[in-house]
Amino acid sequence: MAIPAIQVARLGKYILTQTLKGNKHYPLVLMLEPLFQCNLRCKGCGKVNQPPEILNKRLSVQECIDAVEECGAPIVSIPGGEPLLHPEIPTIVSELIKRKKFVYLCTNGILMPERIHEFKPSPYLTFNLHLDGPAEVHDKVVCKQGVFDSAVRTIKLLKSKGFRVNTNTTLFGGQTAEKAAEFFDFLMDLKVDGMTLSAAFSYEAAEDQDAFLTRPQSEKLFREIFTIGKNKNWDFSHSSFYLDFLAGNQPDYKCSPWGNPCRSVHGWQRPCYLLEDGFVSSYKELMEQTDWDKFGVGNDPRCANCMVHCGFEPTAVADSVRRPIKGAMLALKGVSVK
Repeated sequence: MAIPAIQVARLGKYILTQTLKGNKHYPLVLMLEPLFQCNLRCKGCGKVNQPPEILNKRLSVQECIDAVEECGAPIVSIPGGEPLLHPEIPTIVSELIKRKKFVYLCTNGILMPERIHEFKPSPYLTFNLHLDGPAEVHDKVVCKQGVFDSAVRTIKLLKSKGFRVNTNTTLFGGQTAEKAAEFFDFLMDLKVDGMTLSAAFSYEAAEDQDAFLTRPQSEKLFREIFTIGKNKNWDFSHSSFYLDFLAGNQPDYKCSPWGNPCRSVHGWQRPCYLLEDGFVSSYKELMEQTDWDKFGVGNDPRCANCMVHCGFEPTAVADSVRRPIKGAMLALKGVSVK
């Protein structure tokens, strides 16, 4: 199952509570970046272009706990950088699990074999392996040979030890629906618990700007992928409404950047995980002093081609609460690709 039943129940209760309270701006997932340092230099990433003094910084265990408790989101995603480069990452994960947070630890898998003994399987812990396609595609994206094979070995190792494993796939320009479909079949054969997917976001700091897709290109690619996958048992770790959005069927969706607030070594990032319009020292400042209406498609040109789940999944999830019958139909019949 892509999302554990306990997480579905807890998240549903949380959203319903927020809705009944009349809260519009509430967090679903905290993006907790305890470091920017990485052992790869992927062509679509802007994080690794930080100056050395920033790449050498780390959030402490207490800073991570404080951010989680201040924010209150039920889910915590830990990207980077490469989190396994943080010497205290097992302690951070353990402390968050103690607080009944659902933790998604993102990793490229390279360091996992030497650190796996520092973690214990839990329904609150999912390892999220970064894989952007088959070997020839992924290794090109991460600019290093052999990383795909390393990640596959890590997935098999984690599954053999009883851990939950998701994959995170970002689709770049030049990738075809046929190749993506073959890749998703491959991941399902690996028995991953769920797959996360997104179109690449054009980080301003990324070196290879030609790799990114426009929004029409993304929608066309996803429709083709979902057409091929119509009768396949692909298990995506997304709401049906978000998948429908990727196929271009929810054109009125607006970004909900407050749904996935980001805390990094810089502070609380405004307005979202993907744009850097300054940082504030507290979650309260982020929520109360950010002009959310300035951002998103139609408001900020940087957002024109964005379809990333950290902005639109919260919108989709909120919509699924408002339209449960539509959600049930989507889950039954699948995404429309006509």
